[in-house]
Amino acid sequence: MVRLATNSGQASALRRLHAFIDEAGVRSRSRSSSDHFVMTAIVLADQDLPAAAQFLAQLRSDLGRGPKDTLHWVALKKHEQRIHAAKFLGGQEWATISNVVACKRHLSTQITDSQFYLYTFRYLLERLSWLARDSHATLTYTLAHITRPQMTIGELRQYEASLQAMPTSIEWGALDPKGGRIDQPDRTDILQCADLAASATFRAFEPDNYGNTEGRYLHELSPRLYRRHGGAITSYGMKLHPWDANTKAAYPWIAAL
Repeated sequence: MVRLATNSGQASALRRLHAFIDEAGVRSRSRSSSDHFVMTAIVLADQDLPAAAQFLAQLRSDLGRGPKDTLHWVALKKHEQRIHAAKFLGGQEWATISNVVACKRHLSTQITDSQFYLYTFRYLLERLSWLARDSHATLTYTLAHITRPQMTIGELRQYEASLQAMPTSIEWGALDPKGGRIDQPDRTDILQCADLAASATFRAFEPDNYGNTEGRYLHELSPRLYRRHGGAITSYGMKLHPWDANTKAAYPWIAAL
């Protein structure tokens, strides 16, 4: 995981962190849509970017993909391929993972699909800013390009400005003042890591057509989940919203991660 700085020398070494963000599930809250929506960030230090690139190259080779192929979880059709991807990513010490999981059937707020996406993103941005603050670092972040509806960089800037104008728990001083970026996984390779992590998390929550979930993928990722000072994983490494008596009862297994 991202090491927290304990002196000025370490703080200098960890001056810049990068977060790569992707999602899994459907933002829509229609009755036929997914029950959950997951937004996930992979965070790593500047000096670990080469190690992340090496990880992706090795994973492509392991899965029989070409050196320039884009890795997508949905393209991994076999269970053993998904287990390997999750376990291999879970063993990468350079990676820190933070998730926000929206349990849509437990939400009572009436907001649009776009507002719902931004609301989830706000929770994740809070946690990324806390991680950077604790690391005495400045964090940049890159969102995977989204469609239906498409988010433009101008809309992202507008939302960032709106957040800064309202009371939030975001530590803006720990974030790059230039704001976030939007890119494609085939151009920014490490977004593929975020896709794998988001989808692995999603499958632990979202039942298939037979009502079954697969928690092993997330279990394999659990060593990389952000735990601030060894605290509760539901505060930092995995934010569920809403977090109330109903969701605590519905997902008791989270405490064992």
